[in-house]
Amino acid sequence: MENSNQELAGKLNKAWRFFYGRGYIDGFGHLSARTSDPDKILMTPHELGLESRPEDFIEIDLHKGQEGCEINLPGELPIHLEILKARPDVNAVAHFHCHHATSFSMSEHDLKPTYFLASIFRDGIPVHPDSRLVNSEERGKSMVATLGNRRATLLRAHGIVVTGASVEEMTAGVYIMEDNARRTAIAASMGKYEVLGDEEMAEIEAELLQGGPFGRIWALCEAEAGI
Repeated sequence: MENSNQELAGKLNKAWRFFYGRGYIDGFGHLSARTSDPDKILMTPHELGLESRPEDFIEIDLHKGQEGCEINLPGELPIHLEILKARPDVNAVAHFHCHHATSFSMSEHDLKPTYFLASIFRDGIPVHPDSRLVNSEERGKSMVATLGNRRATLLRAHGIVVTGASVEEMTAGVYIMEDNARRTAIAASMGKYEVLGDEEMAEIEAELLQGGPFGRIWALCEAEAGI
């Protein structure tokens, strides 16, 4: 692995172990991040367990695909390829089947911000209507159309897709999305629950994007990764 990619692979490895330890992966899931070459990414292989290493992440060309390596890649690779080709503002992507967030795609309720950190999703979390595997360019582009310029989308009765400008931001996004869903489900079990208003979310989001909470979540990730 080129020296320029070693730090990036190390971050992906920490994020993977963090998500694995918290049960977000649940046997399914994958991560990617754009390298210093904007047309290339590092990607998790098809099968990767808790005992992952930075060298396990595979370099892929966004347009040419896998080169010089026979390791199996995730069947839903198009999730990553199509987002990263369409969104130059995105540098990291995660796809998981998190229990709480995914459950909202199977209910009558939209997943809206109820917890203050979830203000980063104030533009909404749309539900992609196709619950099939995103295993082709056509399905990937359809999912990207649903995502639009937002931070995340739910795949109906399937899972979550979260983006970020960096591995750290993507990691925080996944953590906050699932945490907000869990807190909302708890609140809903008590009766009616409130969602945050747009004006207050705009103010909160501006403060969050200054980096403090993202840094705290990344510090938690590093502590729990155990490496």
